[in-house]
Amino acid sequence: MTSSAEDYIPRSLAPSIVEAMNDTPVVCLLGPRQCGKSTLAMRLDSERLFVSLDESRYLDTALNDPDGFVRSLPKRVTIDEVQRAPRILRAIKRSVDLDREPGRFLLTGSANLLLLSHVDESLAGRMEIERLQPLSESEKERRPGTFLQALLSSGFETAIRGESDADHGPTLAQRLVTGGYPEAVHRRPARSRAWHREYVRSIVERDVRDVARVKEADDVARLLELLALRTGELQNVSALANELKLGRATVERYLQVLERLFLIRRLPPWQRNQAKRVIKTPKYHLVDSGLAATLSELNEDAWRDERTRMGHLLESFVVQQVIAQAGWTEGDLHFHHYRDKDQVEVDLVIVRGRDTWGIEIKASASVSRKDGNGLRKLAEACGDGFRGGVVLYDGADTLPLGDERLLAVPLAELWER
Repeated sequence: MTSSAEDYIPRSLAPSIVEAMNDTPVVCLLGPRQCGKSTLAMRLDSERLFVSLDESRYLDTALNDPDGFVRSLPKRVTIDEVQRAPRILRAIKRSVDLDREPGRFLLTGSANLLLLSHVDESLAGRMEIERLQPLSESEKERRPGTFLQALLSSGFETAIRGESDADHGPTLAQRLVTGGYPEAVHRRPARSRAWHREYVRSIVERDVRDVARVKEADDVARLLELLALRTGELQNVSALANELKLGRATVERYLQVLERLFLIRRLPPWQRNQAKRVIKTPKYHLVDSGLAATLSELNEDAWRDERTRMGHLLESFVVQQVIAQAGWTEGDLHFHHYRDKDQVEVDLVIVRGRDTWGIEIKASASVSRKDGNGLRKLAEACGDGFRGGVVLYDGADTLPLGDERLLAVPLAELWER
Protein backbone atom coordinates (compact mmCIF):
# COMPACT_ATOMS: atom_id res chain seq x y z
CA MET A 1 0.00 0.00 0.00
CA THR A 2 1.10 3.59 -0.46
CA SER A 3 1.39 6.10 2.36
CA SER A 4 -1.47 8.28 3.57
CA ALA A 5 -2.11 10.86 6.27
CA GLU A 6 -2.87 8.04 8.71
CA ASP A 7 0.53 6.50 7.98
CA TYR A 8 2.48 9.66 8.79
CA ILE A 9 5.49 9.05 11.00
CA PRO A 10 6.56 12.07 13.10
CA ARG A 11 10.05 13.30 12.29
CA SER A 12 12.58 13.73 15.07
CA LEU A 13 14.22 16.64 13.27
CA ALA A 14 11.06 18.78 13.48
CA PRO A 15 11.90 20.56 16.77
CA SER A 16 15.31 21.60 15.42
CA ILE A 17 13.68 23.12 12.34
CA VAL A 18 11.11 25.00 14.43
CA GLU A 19 13.88 26.33 16.68
CA ALA A 20 15.79 27.59 13.64
CA MET A 21 12.68 29.24 12.20
CA ASN A 22 12.20 31.13 15.46
CA ASP A 23 15.45 33.09 15.10
CA THR A 24 16.62 32.83 11.47
CA PRO A 25 15.07 34.51 8.40
CA VAL A 26 15.74 31.60 6.03
CA VAL A 27 15.77 27.91 6.91
CA CYS A 28 16.66 25.35 4.26
CA LEU A 29 15.71 21.70 4.66
CA LEU A 30 17.97 19.52 2.52
CA GLY A 31 17.66 15.82 1.83
CA PRO A 32 17.02 13.16 -0.82
CA ARG A 33 13.94 13.28 -2.98
CA GLN A 34 11.03 11.41 -1.43
CA CYS A 35 12.51 11.37 2.08
CA GLY A 36 9.62 13.42 3.45
CA LYS A 37 10.82 17.05 3.19
CA SER A 38 7.69 18.46 1.58
CA THR A 39 5.35 16.63 3.94
CA LEU A 40 7.32 17.77 6.96
CA ALA A 41 7.49 21.36 5.73
CA MET A 42 3.71 21.50 5.27
CA ARG A 43 3.09 20.00 8.71
CA LEU A 44 5.43 22.46 10.41
CA ASP A 45 3.23 25.39 9.40
CA SER A 46 -0.01 24.60 7.60
CA GLU A 47 -0.83 28.32 7.31
CA ARG A 48 2.09 29.06 5.00
CA LEU A 49 1.77 29.28 1.27
CA PHE A 50 3.50 26.23 -0.22
CA VAL A 51 5.07 26.77 -3.65
CA SER A 52 6.75 23.86 -5.44
CA LEU A 53 9.28 24.56 -8.16
CA ASP A 54 8.48 21.15 -9.58
CA GLU A 55 5.39 22.92 -11.01
CA SER A 56 6.26 24.51 -14.35
CA ARG A 57 4.08 27.60 -13.79
CA TYR A 58 6.20 28.58 -10.78
CA LEU A 59 9.51 27.32 -12.12
CA ASP A 60 9.31 29.38 -15.32
CA THR A 61 8.80 32.60 -13.36
CA ALA A 62 11.50 31.76 -10.81
CA LEU A 63 14.00 31.07 -13.61
CA ASN A 64 13.19 34.07 -15.80
CA ASP A 65 12.36 36.74 -13.21
CA PRO A 66 13.65 35.65 -9.78
CA ASP A 67 13.24 39.11 -8.20
CA GLY A 68 9.68 39.43 -9.47
CA PHE A 69 8.93 35.90 -8.28
CA VAL A 70 10.13 36.65 -4.74
CA ARG A 71 8.35 40.02 -4.62
CA SER A 72 5.07 38.28 -5.50
CA LEU A 73 5.30 35.93 -2.52
CA PRO A 74 3.68 36.55 0.86
CA LYS A 75 5.91 37.40 3.81
CA ARG A 76 6.05 33.82 5.08
CA VAL A 77 6.34 31.09 2.44
CA THR A 78 7.69 27.60 1.81
CA ILE A 79 9.51 27.11 -1.49
CA ASP A 80 9.90 23.45 -2.38
CA GLU A 81 12.76 22.02 -4.52
CA VAL A 82 14.63 25.32 -4.60
CA GLN A 83 17.65 23.78 -6.37
CA ARG A 84 15.68 23.91 -9.62
CA ALA A 85 16.01 27.72 -9.68
CA PRO A 86 19.09 28.62 -7.61
CA ARG A 87 19.14 32.23 -8.85
CA ILE A 88 16.20 33.02 -6.57
CA LEU A 89 18.61 32.78 -3.63
CA ARG A 90 20.04 36.17 -4.56
CA ALA A 91 16.50 37.56 -4.74
CA ILE A 92 15.71 36.06 -1.33
CA LYS A 93 18.88 37.69 0.04
CA ARG A 94 17.75 41.10 -1.16
CA SER A 95 14.31 40.58 0.37
CA VAL A 96 15.75 39.39 3.68
CA ASP A 97 18.17 42.30 3.88
CA LEU A 98 15.14 44.62 3.85
CA ASP A 99 13.24 42.56 6.44
CA ARG A 100 15.12 40.07 8.64
CA GLU A 101 12.08 38.80 10.52
CA PRO A 102 12.70 35.17 11.58
CA GLY A 103 11.01 32.35 9.72
CA ARG A 104 10.18 34.23 6.54
CA PHE A 105 11.42 31.60 4.09
CA LEU A 106 11.39 27.85 4.54
CA LEU A 107 13.19 26.24 1.61
CA THR A 108 13.55 22.59 0.68
CA GLY A 109 16.15 21.15 -1.64
CA SER A 110 16.96 17.72 -3.05
CA ALA A 111 20.47 18.62 -4.15
CA ASN A 112 23.21 19.49 -1.73
CA LEU A 113 26.30 21.16 -3.18
CA LEU A 114 24.38 22.26 -6.27
CA LEU A 115 22.55 24.53 -3.86
CA LEU A 116 25.31 25.24 -1.37
CA SER A 117 27.70 26.55 -4.02
CA HIS A 118 25.35 29.53 -4.32
CA VAL A 119 24.69 29.92 -0.60
CA ASP A 120 28.20 31.15 0.22
CA GLU A 121 27.80 34.17 -2.01
CA SER A 122 24.18 35.02 -1.27
CA LEU A 123 22.78 33.83 2.07
CA ALA A 124 25.75 33.35 4.36
CA GLY A 125 24.74 34.44 7.87
CA ARG A 126 21.09 34.66 6.91
CA MET A 127 20.21 31.00 6.53
CA GLU A 128 20.40 27.85 8.64
CA ILE A 129 20.55 24.46 6.96
CA GLU A 130 18.86 21.36 8.39
CA ARG A 131 19.37 17.94 6.83
CA LEU A 132 16.51 15.44 6.69
CA GLN A 133 17.40 11.80 6.15
CA PRO A 134 15.13 8.94 5.10
CA LEU A 135 13.16 7.57 8.03
CA SER A 136 15.37 6.18 10.77
CA GLU A 137 14.42 2.96 12.52
CA SER A 138 13.82 4.88 15.75
CA GLU A 139 11.35 7.13 13.94
CA LYS A 140 9.54 4.10 12.52
CA GLU A 141 9.22 2.74 16.05
CA ARG A 142 8.11 6.16 17.38
CA ARG A 143 11.10 6.20 19.74
CA PRO A 144 13.20 9.28 20.62
CA GLY A 145 16.32 8.00 18.88
CA THR A 146 18.86 8.50 21.68
CA PHE A 147 21.44 5.83 20.81
CA LEU A 148 23.97 8.43 19.65
CA GLN A 149 23.34 10.59 22.69
CA ALA A 150 24.00 7.58 24.93
CA LEU A 151 27.25 6.84 23.11
CA LEU A 152 28.52 10.41 23.42
CA SER A 153 27.62 10.61 27.11
CA SER A 154 28.84 7.10 28.09
CA GLY A 155 25.24 6.24 28.85
CA PHE A 156 25.33 2.49 28.17
CA GLU A 157 25.46 0.07 31.08
CA THR A 158 26.03 -3.67 31.07
CA ALA A 159 22.78 -5.62 31.22
CA ILE A 160 21.60 -9.18 30.60
CA ARG A 161 18.18 -9.02 28.96
CA GLY A 162 17.68 -12.39 27.31
CA GLU A 163 15.48 -10.86 24.62
CA SER A 164 14.52 -7.42 23.39
CA ASP A 165 11.61 -5.70 21.69
CA ALA A 166 13.47 -6.45 18.45
CA ASP A 167 12.47 -10.10 18.85
CA HIS A 168 8.82 -9.11 18.32
CA GLY A 169 9.06 -6.62 15.43
CA PRO A 170 10.56 -6.69 11.94
CA THR A 171 13.70 -8.76 11.68
CA LEU A 172 17.03 -7.05 11.16
CA ALA A 173 17.13 -8.39 7.60
CA GLN A 174 13.67 -6.92 6.93
CA ARG A 175 14.82 -3.54 8.21
CA LEU A 176 17.88 -3.62 5.96
CA VAL A 177 16.05 -4.37 2.73
CA THR A 178 13.18 -1.96 3.43
CA GLY A 179 15.23 1.14 4.11
CA GLY A 180 13.76 4.48 5.09
CA TYR A 181 11.99 6.11 2.16
CA PRO A 182 8.41 6.60 3.41
CA GLU A 183 6.80 5.26 0.23
CA ALA A 184 8.90 2.08 0.41
CA VAL A 185 8.23 1.64 4.13
CA HIS A 186 4.47 1.53 3.59
CA ARG A 187 4.55 -1.08 0.79
CA ARG A 188 4.89 -4.83 0.65
CA PRO A 189 8.46 -6.02 -0.11
CA ALA A 190 7.91 -6.67 -3.82
CA ARG A 191 6.19 -3.32 -4.23
CA SER A 192 8.98 -1.59 -2.27
CA ARG A 193 11.54 -2.96 -4.71
CA ALA A 194 9.44 -1.76 -7.65
CA TRP A 195 9.26 1.68 -6.05
CA HIS A 196 13.05 1.77 -5.57
CA ARG A 197 13.64 1.00 -9.24
CA GLU A 198 11.22 3.69 -10.38
CA TYR A 199 12.82 6.12 -7.92
CA VAL A 200 16.24 5.65 -9.52
CA ARG A 201 14.78 6.03 -13.01
CA SER A 202 13.08 9.27 -11.97
CA ILE A 203 16.25 10.66 -10.39
CA VAL A 204 18.22 9.87 -13.54
CA GLU A 205 15.65 11.44 -15.84
CA ARG A 206 14.91 14.52 -13.75
CA ASP A 207 17.83 15.47 -11.54
CA VAL A 208 20.91 13.93 -13.11
CA ARG A 209 20.04 15.24 -16.57
CA ASP A 210 18.19 18.46 -15.72
CA VAL A 211 19.66 19.68 -12.44
CA ALA A 212 23.19 18.24 -12.53
CA ARG A 213 23.51 18.93 -16.28
CA VAL A 214 24.94 15.49 -17.02
CA LYS A 215 24.27 14.31 -20.57
CA GLU A 216 25.25 10.67 -20.11
CA ALA A 217 22.94 10.11 -17.15
CA ASP A 218 22.77 6.37 -17.78
CA ASP A 219 26.47 6.14 -16.90
CA VAL A 220 25.68 7.74 -13.54
CA ALA A 221 23.02 5.06 -13.01
CA ARG A 222 25.58 2.35 -13.85
CA LEU A 223 27.96 3.79 -11.28
CA LEU A 224 25.21 3.85 -8.66
CA GLU A 225 24.45 0.18 -9.30
CA LEU A 226 28.12 -0.71 -8.98
CA LEU A 227 28.39 1.17 -5.70
CA ALA A 228 25.25 -0.59 -4.44
CA LEU A 229 26.95 -3.93 -5.02
CA ARG A 230 29.94 -2.68 -3.03
CA THR A 231 28.35 -0.43 -0.44
CA GLY A 232 30.48 -0.06 2.65
CA GLU A 233 33.70 -1.06 0.88
CA LEU A 234 36.89 0.87 0.21
CA GLN A 235 36.57 2.39 -3.25
CA ASN A 236 39.42 3.10 -5.65
CA VAL A 237 38.30 5.62 -8.26
CA SER A 238 40.71 4.32 -10.89
CA ALA A 239 39.36 0.79 -10.46
CA LEU A 240 35.79 2.05 -10.79
CA ALA A 241 36.75 3.95 -13.94
CA ASN A 242 38.35 0.86 -15.48
CA GLU A 243 35.36 -1.31 -14.72
CA LEU A 244 32.92 1.21 -16.17
CA LYS A 245 35.24 2.04 -19.10
CA LEU A 246 35.10 5.73 -18.24
CA GLY A 247 37.77 8.31 -17.53
CA ARG A 248 38.87 8.83 -13.93
CA ALA A 249 37.85 12.50 -14.01
CA THR A 250 34.42 11.53 -15.31
CA VAL A 251 33.89 9.01 -12.49
CA GLU A 252 35.01 11.56 -9.92
CA ARG A 253 32.46 14.01 -11.29
CA TYR A 254 29.71 11.38 -11.25
CA LEU A 255 30.55 10.49 -7.65
CA GLN A 256 30.10 14.15 -6.76
CA VAL A 257 26.74 14.21 -8.54
CA LEU A 258 25.53 11.16 -6.59
CA GLU A 259 26.68 12.77 -3.34
CA ARG A 260 24.96 16.04 -4.19
CA LEU A 261 21.71 14.17 -4.82
CA PHE A 262 22.01 12.39 -1.44
CA LEU A 263 22.18 8.95 -3.02
CA ILE A 264 25.64 8.03 -1.73
CA ARG A 265 27.76 9.08 1.21
CA ARG A 266 31.54 9.40 1.11
CA LEU A 267 33.04 8.32 4.43
CA PRO A 268 36.60 9.67 4.58
CA PRO A 269 39.38 7.85 6.43
CA TRP A 270 40.16 8.90 9.98
CA GLN A 271 43.72 10.00 10.51
CA ARG A 272 45.82 11.80 13.05
CA ASN A 273 49.37 12.98 12.40
CA GLN A 274 50.77 10.25 14.62
CA ALA A 275 48.72 7.51 12.92
CA LYS A 276 51.20 6.76 10.14
CA ARG A 277 49.84 3.37 9.14
CA VAL A 278 46.24 4.27 8.31
CA ILE A 279 44.76 3.54 4.89
CA LYS A 280 43.69 6.79 3.22
CA THR A 281 41.09 5.37 0.84
CA PRO A 282 37.47 6.50 1.43
CA LYS A 283 34.49 4.23 1.75
CA TYR A 284 31.26 4.89 -0.13
CA HIS A 285 27.91 3.97 1.35
CA LEU A 286 24.55 4.15 -0.32
CA VAL A 287 22.52 6.43 1.94
CA ASP A 288 19.51 4.10 1.99
CA SER A 289 20.01 0.39 2.63
CA GLY A 290 16.70 -0.48 0.99
CA LEU A 291 17.73 1.16 -2.25
CA ALA A 292 21.11 -0.58 -2.06
CA ALA A 293 19.40 -3.94 -1.48
CA THR A 294 17.13 -3.50 -4.49
CA LEU A 295 19.94 -2.42 -6.83
CA SER A 296 22.13 -5.33 -5.71
CA GLU A 297 19.20 -7.81 -5.77
CA LEU A 298 19.36 -8.71 -2.09
CA ASN A 299 16.24 -9.71 -0.18
CA GLU A 300 15.80 -10.77 3.43
CA ASP A 301 16.66 -14.40 2.59
CA ALA A 302 20.17 -13.22 1.73
CA TRP A 303 20.78 -12.81 5.47
CA ARG A 304 21.28 -16.58 5.47
CA ASP A 305 22.85 -17.11 2.05
CA GLU A 306 24.86 -13.93 1.35
CA ARG A 307 26.42 -13.11 4.71
CA THR A 308 29.35 -11.09 3.39
CA ARG A 309 27.25 -8.88 1.15
CA MET A 310 24.60 -8.46 3.83
CA GLY A 311 27.36 -7.55 6.28
CA HIS A 312 28.37 -4.61 4.09
CA LEU A 313 24.72 -3.63 3.72
CA LEU A 314 24.38 -3.73 7.52
CA GLU A 315 27.38 -1.41 7.82
CA SER A 316 25.75 1.14 5.50
CA PHE A 317 22.50 0.78 7.43
CA VAL A 318 24.16 1.53 10.78
CA VAL A 319 26.13 4.47 9.41
CA GLN A 320 22.89 5.95 8.14
CA GLN A 321 21.05 5.44 11.44
CA VAL A 322 23.79 7.17 13.41
CA ILE A 323 24.13 10.10 11.03
CA ALA A 324 20.34 10.54 11.00
CA GLN A 325 20.34 10.72 14.81
CA ALA A 326 23.12 13.30 14.69
CA GLY A 327 20.62 15.67 13.06
CA TRP A 328 18.66 16.01 16.29
CA THR A 329 21.43 15.14 18.77
CA GLU A 330 24.67 16.96 18.03
CA GLY A 331 25.37 19.03 14.95
CA ASP A 332 29.12 19.45 15.33
CA LEU A 333 30.14 15.86 14.59
CA HIS A 334 32.33 14.47 11.82
CA PHE A 335 32.18 10.89 10.58
CA HIS A 336 35.01 8.69 9.29
CA HIS A 337 36.16 5.10 9.02
CA TYR A 338 39.44 3.64 10.29
CA ARG A 339 41.61 1.02 8.66
CA ASP A 340 45.32 0.43 9.01
CA LYS A 341 47.81 -1.47 6.86
CA ASP A 342 47.29 -4.60 8.97
CA GLN A 343 43.61 -4.46 7.91
CA VAL A 344 42.51 -3.66 11.44
CA GLU A 345 39.45 -1.46 11.08
CA VAL A 346 36.63 0.40 12.79
CA ASP A 347 33.52 0.84 10.68
CA LEU A 348 32.48 4.27 11.98
CA VAL A 349 34.60 6.86 13.77
CA ILE A 350 32.84 9.87 15.28
CA VAL A 351 34.86 13.02 15.98
CA ARG A 352 34.04 16.20 17.87
CA GLY A 353 37.11 18.37 18.26
CA ARG A 354 39.72 16.04 19.76
CA ASP A 355 37.10 13.71 21.25
CA THR A 356 36.72 10.47 19.32
CA TRP A 357 34.32 7.51 19.54
CA GLY A 358 34.27 4.29 17.53
CA ILE A 359 31.56 1.90 16.36
CA GLU A 360 32.35 -1.57 15.05
CA ILE A 361 29.49 -3.49 13.40
CA LYS A 362 29.03 -7.23 13.56
CA ALA A 363 26.22 -9.26 11.98
CA SER A 364 26.62 -12.17 14.41
CA ALA A 365 24.41 -12.86 17.43
CA SER A 366 27.49 -13.56 19.56
CA VAL A 367 30.42 -11.36 20.53
CA SER A 368 33.83 -11.85 22.13
CA ARG A 369 36.66 -9.71 23.45
CA LYS A 370 38.61 -9.91 20.18
CA ASP A 371 35.77 -8.13 18.38
CA GLY A 372 36.97 -4.98 20.15
CA ASN A 373 40.51 -5.17 18.73
CA GLY A 374 39.86 -2.50 16.11
CA LEU A 375 38.49 -0.15 18.76
CA ARG A 376 41.56 -0.76 20.90
CA LYS A 377 43.81 0.09 17.97
CA LEU A 378 41.81 3.27 17.38
CA ALA A 379 42.07 4.15 21.08
CA GLU A 380 45.83 3.72 20.91
CA ALA A 381 46.05 6.02 17.88
CA CYS A 382 43.79 8.62 19.54
CA GLY A 383 45.59 8.73 22.86
CA ASP A 384 43.73 10.70 25.51
CA GLY A 385 41.18 11.87 22.92
CA PHE A 386 39.47 8.48 22.80
CA ARG A 387 36.15 8.63 24.67
CA GLY A 388 34.73 5.17 24.11
CA GLY A 389 33.47 2.64 21.61
CA VAL A 390 30.87 -0.03 21.04
CA VAL A 391 30.62 -3.22 19.04
CA LEU A 392 27.09 -3.37 17.69
CA TYR A 393 25.92 -6.96 17.28
CA ASP A 394 22.71 -8.90 16.66
CA GLY A 395 22.16 -9.96 20.28
CA ALA A 396 20.15 -8.70 23.24
CA ASP A 397 22.70 -8.20 26.05
CA THR A 398 25.01 -5.25 26.73
CA LEU A 399 28.34 -6.81 27.68
CA PRO A 400 31.84 -5.65 28.68
CA LEU A 401 34.73 -6.23 26.28
CA GLY A 402 37.60 -6.24 28.77
CA ASP A 403 38.04 -2.46 28.77
CA GLU A 404 35.88 -0.01 30.70
CA ARG A 405 35.59 2.19 27.60
CA LEU A 406 34.38 -0.64 25.34
CA LEU A 407 31.04 -2.43 25.33
CA ALA A 408 29.15 -4.85 23.10
CA VAL A 409 25.74 -3.27 22.49
CA PRO A 410 22.69 -4.74 20.71
CA LEU A 411 21.95 -3.34 17.26
CA ALA A 412 18.36 -2.94 18.45
CA GLU A 413 19.50 -0.04 20.66
CA LEU A 414 19.48 1.99 17.44
CA TRP A 415 15.69 1.90 17.44
CA GLU A 416 14.63 0.83 20.94
CA ARG A 417 16.00 3.94 22.65
